Amino acid sequence: MCTYQPGDAAGRGNLPPALDAFVGRTAELADLARMLDASRLVTVTGVGGVGKSRLAAQAAARFAAPDGVWRVELAPVRDPDFVDHAVVEALGLTDHTTRTPRETLLAHLAVRQLLLVVDGFEHLVDACAELVADLLRRAPGLRVLAVGRRPLAVAGERVLPLAPLGEDEAVELFVERAAFAVRDDPDVRELCRRLDGIPLAIELAAGRLRALSPGQVLERLDDRFRLLTGGCRDAPPRHQTLRTAIGWSHELCTPEERLLWSRLSVFAGQFDLEAVEYVCSGEGLHADDVLDTLTELINQSVVVREETATGVRYRMLDTVRAYGAEWLEATGDADRLRRRHRDWYIGLATWCELDWFSPRQGEVAARVEAELPNLRSALEHCLGEPDDVHLGQYLAGSLWFCWAGCGRLSEGRHWLEQAVQLDSDHEQSRLKALWVLGYVAILQGDTVPALAALQECREEAERAAHPTAVAYAEHRTGCLALVTDDMERAETLLRSALDRYQEIGELNSNVLMGQVELAMTRAFQGDLPDAVRLCEDVRRVCEDHGERWAGAYALYVLGYAAWSDGDLARARGLLTECLGSAHTFRDLLGSVLTIELLALVTASDGDPAEAAVLQGAAAGMWPSVGLRLFGSAHYNAPHQLCEAMTREDLGDRRYEECVRDGARLGREAAVNRALGRSLPALPTPRGPARHGREASDMRKPAASPTPKGGETAG
Repeated sequence: MCTYQPGDAAGRGNLPPALDAFVGRTAELADLARMLDASRLVTVTGVGGVGKSRLAAQAAARFAAPDGVWRVELAPVRDPDFVDHAVVEALGLTDHTTRTPRETLLAHLAVRQLLLVVDGFEHLVDACAELVADLLRRAPGLRVLAVGRRPLAVAGERVLPLAPLGEDEAVELFVERAAFAVRDDPDVRELCRRLDGIPLAIELAAGRLRALSPGQVLERLDDRFRLLTGGCRDAPPRHQTLRTAIGWSHELCTPEERLLWSRLSVFAGQFDLEAVEYVCSGEGLHADDVLDTLTELINQSVVVREETATGVRYRMLDTVRAYGAEWLEATGDADRLRRRHRDWYIGLATWCELDWFSPRQGEVAARVEAELPNLRSALEHCLGEPDDVHLGQYLAGSLWFCWAGCGRLSEGRHWLEQAVQLDSDHEQSRLKALWVLGYVAILQGDTVPALAALQECREEAERAAHPTAVAYAEHRTGCLALVTDDMERAETLLRSALDRYQEIGELNSNVLMGQVELAMTRAFQGDLPDAVRLCEDVRRVCEDHGERWAGAYALYVLGYAAWSDGDLARARGLLTECLGSAHTFRDLLGSVLTIELLALVTASDGDPAEAAVLQGAAAGMWPSVGLRLFGSAHYNAPHQLCEAMTREDLGDRRYEECVRDGARLGREAAVNRALGRSLPALPTPRGPARHGREASDMRKPAASPTPKGGETAG
């Protein structure tokens, strides 16, 4: 016969009371409650230490079950045949008959309505899944809340993957658990960020504040597994230290899964399946087995699968990655894996550079954005290894389109300066890094370093008889002359560079940008028809090849020409298309130049207040780009004309108010404003506004976009 242990006859359950406050997880609790209402089996999954058990306990404590909530902890159980016994014991049942534990469970549960919380089942997943399926099928009043690193894969199961805490909730937890922490301490916030928002890690770190300050804990995080020990004595053994919390998952992995886990640690940030198959296969892990092994690591919450704009990607929490990195070092295979990682991402950068001049330009921009953490890791590796310096120079140069075309000038400058300072036996790679460095410095308005890099590139390229590098150095020197208002020299150098490109058969975004820059010199010298001819030619080539980035700068020049002719509608259309493309590629320079010119078009079209707002928006963006309008009188002329027009129409006080309004816009809002989207109403401006015809009769400076480009020097 079946009996209850003393005190449990009323079926109240065995859920232990919480000993400290539950922090955050409001949305997750609500989701879990809805799932429990809708399904008889819900599983909370997540990496070790992420707070699965605590969330499940909190949700279970709120669940109204007539016969109570009962929790079974399976972590200490090693024998699959003992799972039924463990559940019988957790329910407080004693049976002296010859019935099996399963029969005892079924007899007890058949007439009851209760919630069974099954925690720590991952090492017994098959036995647990079979038991849960049988109980649910034969006990209609039973609901099961399972907690583990992977789903049970039972019919009808609903899964709640639990992510780490958000930054604010992580800080709240840390402050709650630490008697000596304050919420606005920047070290506390950085500490929570470095610990990935993993509650176990945060609680262990908070415990260290009995001896250390938050800053001291932060300094010691490089050895986080040694530092973060000493959890509560009554916590499960696997939660006593962060190492064992993560190691618990490691113990449950097959040798192949452990091997892949360690090899995945060479990735930084997200990664895709193709990269995993190339980098991690071989030496004990066949390429054909990588997907299945990766899938198992996902099932065990070691790896997180994410849907992104570039497709399905994967990542590991930094704490999990660090654990795998220790194992990789222990295998003695770390150097080989880092080299394979390096090779994959150098190959990726090479492909992206070539594909930049194609209809896939937008895809390339998105892909490089997603892969930046891994590309940075590859750069760090190459520039830190004497034998790989030339590869680092090549990689930094090959990413020119990312630095210049996708709004990462400062980062590109950082890598390129490191690269060119190192000695290398491969002249071609260093020459490429030199001209790209000069190019990036020009776009930042830093002319002296730009000239030094380009002169060195030109001299070394001529000495080494490297015609491609000579062409790029000459091109960029012409670009430098353009932004420093030396139009005659700029025209001479740019024409010579374009001739060199034609001789060597070079055609790409960089070459087209050279032609746009030549058009600017013609416009600045008063020959707008020639500038239009050159840019229409660029536009046709761009349409043939699906190129949008260099084409946007051609649209800029054409938009200026249309404004100069008094065709304000055409000017706005061309500039709107230009801004849309530039913003798509995160090209801040192209965006801010276009907004400056759109302000002039807007003023000419009779809306001085909106023009002043756009000027303020541009002013707010320039600090993130570089020297405002390159310090160039030619580039600054449209701005000055627009300001003069709007000040006259609005008066100084109103003009300054509108500029301040624009400066308060964020980058996204500024672009939307310039594109005419979601424009808030502005007070009626004072005084009459000039209209298109009157404005077009005024002095018209020739403004054009800045140069960019360069793809395959080397």
